[in-house]
Amino acid sequence: MPVGMSRRSLMQGAAAMACMSATPAFAQAYPQRAIKLIVPYAPGGGTDVFSRLLASQIERELGQTVVIDNRAGGASVIGTQAVATAQPDGYTIGMVDSAFVTNPGLLKDKLPYDTRKDFVPVSLLSRTQLVLCVHPSSPFKTAKELVDHAKTNPGKLTFASAGIGTGIHLAGEQFRQVAGIDIVIIPYRGGAPALSDFLSGKIDFTFGAVPTIKPHIEGGKARGLGITRGRAPQLPSIPSMEEIGYGSVDSASEMGLIVPAATPAPIVEKLQKISAAAVKDETFQKRLLELGFQPIGTTTADFRSHVDREIDKWVKIIAAGNIKPE
Repeated sequence: MPVGMSRRSLMQGAAAMACMSATPAFAQAYPQRAIKLIVPYAPGGGTDVFSRLLASQIERELGQTVVIDNRAGGASVIGTQAVATAQPDGYTIGMVDSAFVTNPGLLKDKLPYDTRKDFVPVSLLSRTQLVLCVHPSSPFKTAKELVDHAKTNPGKLTFASAGIGTGIHLAGEQFRQVAGIDIVIIPYRGGAPALSDFLSGKIDFTFGAVPTIKPHIEGGKARGLGITRGRAPQLPSIPSMEEIGYGSVDSASEMGLIVPAATPAPIVEKLQKISAAAVKDETFQKRLLELGFQPIGTTTADFRSHVDREIDKWVKIIAAGNIKPE
């Protein structure tokens, strides 16, 4: 092995050479066997649910089985690393969520892969919006009222976080920085206990994913003040954060398909077309919306640009908040 070259570098170099000689017939021949879709979380969560739904759509189009491989641990790092080190042949693909773009800021040089270089982002497929919520007994009817109160009473309002570095925590930190307020962010060990204390009135406000918080809003147990990334069809009466003056608060749970770097371009193109078309299918879209997923389906170039922008954004927010993972 040449000095300074890793096994991964050699694999990627060989795959890149193969890619140069790839023909349309090569793309048409793929796949010849089952595909493994690595999900970096345990079964049952939102990313796993979405992955299984998408897998069934991909199977139908490709005519091959898509096997879900749950690799939980390390805030998605274990499963994502398994994708980075897999053979770049299209038979190991990965699903990632927003941790993919926040982990570079949280873990820095402790991250065992280079998020920008070790993957090809195939397509951004879905987004789950977040709702800024207060308890129904809260005096705040709008986000502005909440912010005004926080500014005149610094350090008094409490925010429920699902844990340090989680999506809900970072959404709260982003809101804190954008609004310019001093609040107490309380990290719980998971989303369930955080939500429980919020619903019981022990916490002043939080962000909740649309599918999680929707039944509580409809049941009168929570009041939504604003929704990130535009209005949500599942909760049409709640204004967007843009409408209420906090449009740069854009945290959301996003999911996309990735493959190892140096995966041949014809395979990437085939996976992109099939996965993006799947989430744009009218019947499938309806099912996703019912579950709280907002279908997207981008090009590979657009997803790569999105990943770059999101990494840059979260590196700044995490640094400004002095957030350090446990």
